[in-house]
Amino acid sequence: MLKPIIAIIVAVTLSMLIAIAGSNNSALFDGMPIFMLCASVGFVLHWLGFIPAYLFQTEHYFDLIGSISYVATVALAFLLVPSFDARGLVVATLICVWAIRLGSFLFIRVKKAGQDRRFTLIKTRFFRFLLTWTLGGTWVFITMAAGLAAMTSQTQAEIDAFFMIGVALWVVGFSIEVIADRQKTAFRKNPDNAEKFISSGLWSVSRHPNYFGEIILWIGIAVIALPVLAGWQWVTLVSPIFVSFLLLKVSGVPMLENNAESRWGNDPAFRKYKENTPTLIPYFGKPDLG
Repeated sequence: MLKPIIAIIVAVTLSMLIAIAGSNNSALFDGMPIFMLCASVGFVLHWLGFIPAYLFQTEHYFDLIGSISYVATVALAFLLVPSFDARGLVVATLICVWAIRLGSFLFIRVKKAGQDRRFTLIKTRFFRFLLTWTLGGTWVFITMAAGLAAMTSQTQAEIDAFFMIGVALWVVGFSIEVIADRQKTAFRKNPDNAEKFISSGLWSVSRHPNYFGEIILWIGIAVIALPVLAGWQWVTLVSPIFVSFLLLKVSGVPMLENNAESRWGNDPAFRKYKENTPTLIPYFGKPDLG
């Protein structure tokens, strides 16, 4: 019980420190930094969502609430910031498009599957489940911190190279993530693939192309934000680093790699696929796996 409680305190403290740093140069609402107000949205919604989730022992709405948290945060910023410039509007739009697409995709997937195996044991333990929902709020805030800083900053800048490069990176990353998800969904719909691993399409050049796309799109958001960051707001550039760390070291790749090993670890075809296909960054010069 102690470890989840400590982890909750660490997650909230880290988020508070980033919120304080990001509030530097933030536009104000009744004397309060709008960045700080927006930073709380994801936590409030996730903690509220935790109550019925624990009572009814369900994880079905976890990803949906995450998606709603992104959109609600952007909406609050839009309502409170005196004037959104083009940079802020584009960042807000890109975050909402990503959140709505991914949130609805994950929600539909878990409803069809009937469960998310990641939560089978966690949801029965109060503090571990509360930690998961707290980390959901942490994920929402820190991943969008750089974008939120750009939306709420008192500094405005003309459309420049950073803006164009950032948008291009977001488009590339978003496209990769969407294509990878659709390819895997189509693969799983085929009954003949029920006990097989996917190694076609983008999955033939990366074992986790969807995560690669996600990391790239958040780097794009950070690049767009760069010209309007000032002082301690530079701390918000931790956003893509945080995304990369969680996906590569905590809840993404490690969990899926362990699951794959337990299912196909003794399959020669899987061993060949794993040895010749990079974990994340696509490599188009790999040997033929056929």
